[in-house]
Amino acid sequence: MPFGAEARPDGSCRFRLWAPAADRVALALDGPRGNAQLPMAAAGDGWHEAVVADAPAGTAYRFVLPGGAAVPDPASRRNPADVHGPSEVVDPRAHEWRDDGWAGRPWEEAVVYELHVGTFTPEGTFAAARERLGALASLGITAIELMPVADFAGSRNWGYDGVLPFAPDGAYGTPEDLKALVDRAHGLGLMVLLDVVYNHFGPEGNFLAAYAPQFFNAAHETPWGAAINFDGPGSRAVRDFFVHNALYWIEEYRFDGLRLDAVHAIRDGSRPDIVEEIAQALRDGPGRSRCVHLVLENDRNEASRLERGAGGEPAGATAQWNDDFHHAWHVLATGETDGYYAEYADAPLERLGRALAEGFAWQGEPSAFRDGAARGEPSGHLPPTAFVAFLQTHDQVGNRAFGERLHPLAARARERAALACLLLSPQVPMLFMGEEWAASTPFLYFCDFGPDLARAVARGRRGEFARFAAFADEAARERIPDPGAPQTFAASKLRWEEREEGLHRERLALVGELIARRRRHIVPRLAGMQGGGRMQILNGVLRVEWTLGDGSLLRLLLHPGPGDAAVPPPLAGETVWEEGVGLEPGGDLVLHPGGVHVLVRPAGA
Repeated sequence: MPFGAEARPDGSCRFRLWAPAADRVALALDGPRGNAQLPMAAAGDGWHEAVVADAPAGTAYRFVLPGGAAVPDPASRRNPADVHGPSEVVDPRAHEWRDDGWAGRPWEEAVVYELHVGTFTPEGTFAAARERLGALASLGITAIELMPVADFAGSRNWGYDGVLPFAPDGAYGTPEDLKALVDRAHGLGLMVLLDVVYNHFGPEGNFLAAYAPQFFNAAHETPWGAAINFDGPGSRAVRDFFVHNALYWIEEYRFDGLRLDAVHAIRDGSRPDIVEEIAQALRDGPGRSRCVHLVLENDRNEASRLERGAGGEPAGATAQWNDDFHHAWHVLATGETDGYYAEYADAPLERLGRALAEGFAWQGEPSAFRDGAARGEPSGHLPPTAFVAFLQTHDQVGNRAFGERLHPLAARARERAALACLLLSPQVPMLFMGEEWAASTPFLYFCDFGPDLARAVARGRRGEFARFAAFADEAARERIPDPGAPQTFAASKLRWEEREEGLHRERLALVGELIARRRRHIVPRLAGMQGGGRMQILNGVLRVEWTLGDGSLLRLLLHPGPGDAAVPPPLAGETVWEEGVGLEPGGDLVLHPGGVHVLVRPAGA
């Protein structure tokens, strides 16, 4: 890696910093022989370099700028005293891996579980999360996805305010702790994915503008200010920084894949753009010897980023989060049509059907919700595994004023139907932590900034909801939890003891049974699927059919209600799941509100 501190086997270390706006840089060390400040040599093209003979793992260091400011390494592998403190030399070869036989898992086997390390357990650490992985594997989860762990300011954060993208946050533990978590997951057959943020840096603790303003491009604006410079002068070093970050997590930590946050907010007119370059680097590097997956969040619904090669392998990204599936189901399950749900309010069942059959519900059609602008690209030719379906995520729960999960908002029959639809469609399903037992705890927005910024964030958070009728008056907005308050973070921690209690235990059993049936009836047939499915609405019942990779037919019938609805008799085949379904004397199927019927007909039957 050309950035940061490279620990060498003989105890020496090479330090490198790209600081094109600084004519000189010094290296401040706190090592085994006391403190020292050493000049760094100019290495051309804005680089500064120093090799120190005695700087083993554990050595604390900073870079000193011409004005005397001492800053951490932007490529720090560890910053134990938070983002304003010194960086620490880490030897990436020190961990004794036990997973040498691990080659990953094919994507069609994925049942993903998104978790936030700080709230997943009472302790909120990598080590504590490691001890809970067995419960997830026993449930049938095959992949965990960690929300961002890059070092952020303070002791608590969702992770999207990271400023040191190579350093696991010290609040969660050490680099060794994170590697041990990945190692343990692989031993249980679990893939581990990591959410990374390449569209902005957090608002506190980022010093790049002081010595490398070329990291930003004021010609492109984002919700967080000037965009990261992926296509302007000096952008090659910036692009390399993020390409190496992607490779770093996959190679040094042996993650099985990355989820790129908000690709639609990345401003890059280059070809290939940074997302394409990262995908290629992963394929040409670690992807040659094991399964490595790249998942996108992309509001633009760009199917072109998900294209497959002649053999069905991804030519770009592996998959994309399918917001359309979530939004349509949320409208059906809750009746809410505020905000972005308004785009699905006119025909939610049709939108859901298209999202299930073809991936995206919006494939280039103009949307009145977006002032007539078109959104999306045709996606029906893509296999369902190019889409990650979900009913809850950190965004969809945490961006609500009070962080409510789905189950208190939806009718029970519809929520059960939604779970069956999620876990028994050919798309890759994802659960949000605690969803498997209908956790009673909310997931709120929380952070831990300095006083002035914390007050501004609280005002901004409450101001966002002023446009909703329920928060029209100031008194109502004041009841929204303060993101900076420690109790907001504490309230979001899962209560694992609930898994053994009443309705929570019933929900856990339901989810486990649905995953088991997916594993038995659907997953073995997914490889080799060509294109999406077909959907039809008959008498208020949604019917979606897919031809699976082995030539068998998967049919899903869904009736959200109201009232009962009759459809022609089912096909001959094996029933995968049915709930809220009966038979009329003439043989027609009757689906009650929330009724679901899923069937597989083998090829040639």
